[in-house]
Amino acid sequence: MGKRRTARERALQALYEIEFNGEGPEEALSVSSPAGRAPDDAAEYAAWLVRGVVARKDELDALIQTTSRNWRVTRMTPVDRNLLRLAVLELLEEGTTMAPAIIINEAIEIAKRFSGEESADFINGVLDAVRRGLAAKESTEKADDHEPKRKIEPPAARPGRVPRTGRGANNRSGAGPGRKA
Repeated sequence: MGKRRTARERALQALYEIEFNGEGPEEALSVSSPAGRAPDDAAEYAAWLVRGVVARKDELDALIQTTSRNWRVTRMTPVDRNLLRLAVLELLEEGTTMAPAIIINEAIEIAKRFSGEESADFINGVLDAVRRGLAAKESTEKADDHEPKRKIEPPAARPGRVPRTGRGANNRSGAGPGRKA
């Protein structure tokens, strides 16, 4: 198992502790730390994830809620809810340096291990919708910020012809105001 997967699983366990025991992030991380301790970079990444979820919980829940039709965040299982929070945080923060598909796949695999196949399908659907929403928002922001608004020019008329305008312009007979068909 990779260091990032280890970190994600530790973070999930710590968030579960926080939710049920009301512990702070540091206490929960120490509880979720196995006796053999994970490598330092995995522990650091797990701590970063937990602190990020705790600090941005309302923002993450709002993003999850907009994409999880018919499911309120508060009604989701604690494992699913916290796994979604972790993955959405990674999509927001790591989505430019790590492929979103990797983040989503990792969440699915962890869901299979800790929650079940149905949860994995649910997690996949919600995270894919979040990913699409973030990508659409990003492309809209880039278009608004970096590209000047283009003026749409009408197509050039063929030489020797004057384009028809006004009422009846689309009438092939040429009949329009003041003309007889």
